[in-house]
Amino acid sequence: MGADQTIDWRNAAASALDWWHEAGVDTLVDDVPRDWFAAPEPLVAPDAAPVAPVAAPSAMPISLAEFLNWRSGAEVPEADWSGVSLAAVGPADATVMVLVDCPDRDDGDAGALLSGASGRLLDKMLAAIGLTRDEVHLAAVCAKRPTAGRIQSEVEERLAEIAKHHIGLVAPKRLLLLGNAASRAILGTELQAARGRLHGLNHKTAQTGVGDASHMTSVVASFHPRFLIEKPAAKAEAWKDLQMLMREQISQEGVR
Repeated sequence: MGADQTIDWRNAAASALDWWHEAGVDTLVDDVPRDWFAAPEPLVAPDAAPVAPVAAPSAMPISLAEFLNWRSGAEVPEADWSGVSLAAVGPADATVMVLVDCPDRDDGDAGALLSGASGRLLDKMLAAIGLTRDEVHLAAVCAKRPTAGRIQSEVEERLAEIAKHHIGLVAPKRLLLLGNAASRAILGTELQAARGRLHGLNHKTAQTGVGDASHMTSVVASFHPRFLIEKPAAKAEAWKDLQMLMREQISQEGVR
């Protein structure tokens, strides 16, 4: 009747089968009759594989002497790192505490933090505000020097917890953070954002912000001496930071 009614049924069937296959249908009939009107059977979720519990970090000692001994032991993030573990030094009740990122490259040979050129510059910085190294409590976020001198991101949080606990045991009135890693660990802020203002740290709770004035530490973040050796022009800004540190003890109303 006008149009050609001849249809190649083989090609048509193959096309239909291909369409159903693309739709995910790969069986034309079941082996047994199926009641298509029956309610679907509830799905049963397979039992989850047991998950091994993650060991919580051990509690840190609550006395400074025991803490310093624990700090070089097997339960700290740096335990498996190569190199020498260098303990903090200085009075247990120091009014001023200085926190750096990690030992310098040559500190391991000398067996003391900041024993080289960076240390000599630190001594001059302290002298400029009327202090000596013997009067301050000097510590590092890392007890050992990490690879390339940079703290790995996977241990940053735990090292920050340890550093804050250390500060709480010393309970200094003033805290000088030298370098970006120290600023990040204690203030949670990059050095450039932290500089230029006084911060308050509740050393009892290791939290920044308003708290009991008797538990507050005035915190200033500044450049590490090794940076100042490379960039002497920044010494003028570092001097402003030091002056801010010693200007006056932070009060509860002055906490930022």
